[in-house]
Amino acid sequence: MSPLARVAPLDRILLPVHRWVWNDFDRRVRKLLAFAEVESDGGRDILRAAEVTPDALLRRLYLEHAIDELHHGDLFRQRGAALLRTRSTRLRTLFNGTPLPGGHGLDDLSIQDEPDHRLLAFLHVAEKAAAGRFTIYRDLVDDDPQTRAIFEEILRDEVFHMNYTYTQLARVMPRSYRWQVWRARASRLWKRYLRVAAGIASVVGNAVLTIMYFILLPPFAWMARRAERREPVGWTPISRTRDDSPTGQY
Repeated sequence: MSPLARVAPLDRILLPVHRWVWNDFDRRVRKLLAFAEVESDGGRDILRAAEVTPDALLRRLYLEHAIDELHHGDLFRQRGAALLRTRSTRLRTLFNGTPLPGGHGLDDLSIQDEPDHRLLAFLHVAEKAAAGRFTIYRDLVDDDPQTRAIFEEILRDEVFHMNYTYTQLARVMPRSYRWQVWRARASRLWKRYLRVAAGIASVVGNAVLTIMYFILLPPFAWMARRAERREPVGWTPISRTRDDSPTGQY
């Protein structure tokens, strides 16, 4: 593996969480199938980029990149399906989700009206993050040689994608390619922050609603029962002194 595929410090800190995710069979299957979707979607997006770019060299590189991503999606899908077939019962983990992102984050990719330099910067940052994370995943699946072999193969492609995007970005924007990389990294961090903030807001909102349910609803229910006891049982007689016509429509 190329030495350029470095693990991010945050991923090193979260290594116990990564291990917790991959040590469970059901979560491992879900993670692989989720990777398959991300890789396939990213491949289709990059294929669209190859169609719209005016640069002949980038068109060829984008096509190779898209083919690799679609192939990765097939590898993950086939491996996830193979593991799933070995499970005789349904997925039964109490918590089947994972708290960590996976793949490239290519679901954030926007092709429409994006110039090549922004796309290259985004792809470089995403592929670099994926290479570091897949390095951890490869080491955590030592008990599964076939899955480890898939990560080994994909890691080689990720390092190539990371390097070619940086080289081409320097060619396209020789004076500001470093700034473009920092801008793409900041945008990626901002989107991740928004996702975390939305998740926290959802948890806080659910907690507040639950508290309101148990604190505010019981007094209203008690007052409703108290008012019910004051009501007479059965029919309420109507006074004969009423002058309403019994034959009227209203």
